Amino acid sequence: MQHRPSPPGVVFGAGAYLLWGLFPAFFGLLAFASAAEVVAQRIIWTLVVVLAVLALTGRLRQLRGIDARTWRLAAAASAAISINWGTYVYGVITGHVVECALGYFINPLVTVAFGVVLFRERLRRAQWVALGLGALAVVVLTVDYGRPPVIALILACSFATYGLVKKVIKLDALRGIAAEGIVAVPFALALLIVFMATGRSEMTSSPAHFGLMLATGPVTLIPLLLFAVAAQRVPLSTMGILQYLTPALQMAWGVAVMHEPMPASRWAGFALIWAGLAVFTTDALLRARRNRQSSVVESANVGAHQLD
Repeated sequence: MQHRPSPPGVVFGAGAYLLWGLFPAFFGLLAFASAAEVVAQRIIWTLVVVLAVLALTGRLRQLRGIDARTWRLAAAASAAISINWGTYVYGVITGHVVECALGYFINPLVTVAFGVVLFRERLRRAQWVALGLGALAVVVLTVDYGRPPVIALILACSFATYGLVKKVIKLDALRGIAAEGIVAVPFALALLIVFMATGRSEMTSSPAHFGLMLATGPVTLIPLLLFAVAAQRVPLSTMGILQYLTPALQMAWGVAVMHEPMPASRWAGFALIWAGLAVFTTDALLRARRNRQSSVVESANVGAHQLD
């Protein structure tokens, strides 16, 4: 019998990627503060919210059982996601939303490249074609921007690194986020103390600013929880398709709302990225389908042997 995605799981997954896609609308409201202060506040308030959720569900004590190796992995994940958050917030508040979207379009291809470089993985022909198109797109966009798309590359590499660490860390979503926050919060608090001591903190400059900073906690945590639920109920192939919803929405926001320039050369670069992703996704879907069919045939053969 062929496995089908759970409808509620697809809804949770689509909800997570939809909320992430709307992040430029929220973080654009935080342009009154520096990217560093926003990230520090985001780390603190996300940790406050996740610890409250763990306490309410009676799971706070589970943090005590985390071993030293897992804490080291949590520190690596925390560093990667902090770089990602800081770069993303900087990109949004400085009017580079389209370049941020480019980073998340490139991310799957960077993850594949990491597999080749770090783990000596062998790629199929379609994956090499996708990587080649992605590399060509970066060259085209470098010529278009007059510089490498630094924001996009940092976002793609930092999130790919975060994903690699999350694959090996043995923590569920809530405890993982809590551990990452616990590791990062001393640095976040130190940064905020420096900002307040030098008069550069914007959090208390108005009630609206205070409320927006507080909101970074639930705004960060809700899509992560939706994603965690979806990941348990939805095949990776389906999640792979849903993930493109986020950069598509971010790009639409940058072009339609922020009116960022999109000359023909930039469209050409994005077209190459989309072509690479189309090849990559089609190959992944076909491979997943063949694997399911093989599993069905194998199960049928096992059943037939048992009846003999």
